[in-house]
Amino acid sequence: MDRKFPFLPKFISTSFGAGFFPWGPGTMGAIVGLLLWLPLLLTHDVIDTLLINAVLVAVFTILGIWSAGVAEKYWGPDPSKVVMDETVGQWIAMLPLCVFASERDPYHTTAFWVFAVISLILFRFFDIFKPLGVRKMEDLPGGVGIMADDILAGIYSAVLLTFSMYLPNIMP
Repeated sequence: MDRKFPFLPKFISTSFGAGFFPWGPGTMGAIVGLLLWLPLLLTHDVIDTLLINAVLVAVFTILGIWSAGVAEKYWGPDPSKVVMDETVGQWIAMLPLCVFASERDPYHTTAFWVFAVISLILFRFFDIFKPLGVRKMEDLPGGVGIMADDILAGIYSAVLLTFSMYLPNIMP
């Protein structure tokens, strides 16, 4: 039996190779998500940015489930090299930035970069410590379990990021 890991699922599951980074591959997967997300801001339109972001999340969730399932056959359960889940989770965590970025010129706004870093910190917190049912998602089988915990971590991060971005404007 040929045990050579096919290129495409390896490339996808490792977020285009970021999973091979020797120190903190999960963090590198999230940083890849952040870096790949930045060109979306060029649309300068909240609907286009949200739509493209949603399509990317959906497509790469499906590809991530598939490729992570394949990766488990070669590297064992929930391998640390599989970081597409972190990339997708980071995209979800950055959803509130789609609206924020459409309201101003994001590349020249200090607040945008601060909130981008906060989204990364929040996402990594939920991904590493796995509170509020995030750890329970890992119990799902195969690639679904690998992706689901990071999707939930991304959702929690997006909610907290939204509060941190907009609550000061709502409070008297």
